[in-house]
Amino acid sequence: MPTTLVTGASSGIGWELAKQFARGGNDVVVVARSEGKLNELAEQIRREHHVDANVIVSDLSKPDAVDALCDQLREREIRVDTLVNNAGFGALGKFAELSADRQTDMLMVNVVALTRLARQLLPGMIERKRGGILNVGSIAAHQAGPNMSVYYASKAYVLSLTEGLREELSGTGLHVTCLEPGPTETGFGDDSGMGRLKSFSTQAMSAAAVAEAGYEGYVNNEDVVIPGWKNRLLVTSTGFIPRSLTRKVVAKMQGAYE
Repeated sequence: MPTTLVTGASSGIGWELAKQFARGGNDVVVVARSEGKLNELAEQIRREHHVDANVIVSDLSKPDAVDALCDQLREREIRVDTLVNNAGFGALGKFAELSADRQTDMLMVNVVALTRLARQLLPGMIERKRGGILNVGSIAAHQAGPNMSVYYASKAYVLSLTEGLREELSGTGLHVTCLEPGPTETGFGDDSGMGRLKSFSTQAMSAAAVAEAGYEGYVNNEDVVIPGWKNRLLVTSTGFIPRSLTRKVVAKMQGAYE
């Protein structure tokens, strides 16, 4: 039976993605900081889908977190076929005013841990010629994001890395997909501060709908999955509007909290 590892699985999109893969017949490894929530999810998955569910508690903002996670996989003799890099967070505010530590932690989770975990697990997938990587990015990847600059930049990295890996792995049989949600009903809005923005609160999709689209897109080996026609229209429109204008629009939208 294939095994899927999902980071950031204690809530929101990660929680729902873990259930999607379990429903599809995968054993799952759920990873996050909250042991209680992970145990609740694992119990639900075992009960409803009759697959194995392992819990690994990890704070991916820490420099040694990925290596420690991989050590636990080896100790438990767990072979990961599909990696779902879902863990990530944002912070609304001006770059020069937000905490330097918070922004560094954001890069550690959104970029460094995502990259290192993919690098650690990918060779085994290539050797076995099955599985792949589902990276959870954002429609934020397609433009600069004043008042949330580091988050937007991190998601641009996720999209670029995913597309690069997809080309490198062409012909290997592996699936490589980037899921790019727009506003979603998760804890992200409250944690990042974006929940205060009217545009976020009125346009949010459910985490379950986003996860279902991401899972189906990954199974079908799509390159980029953008759930919701409004989000797809928004991304398409950025190709016709000067970047100097899109960043001014985003700056105005995300400056409304002031």
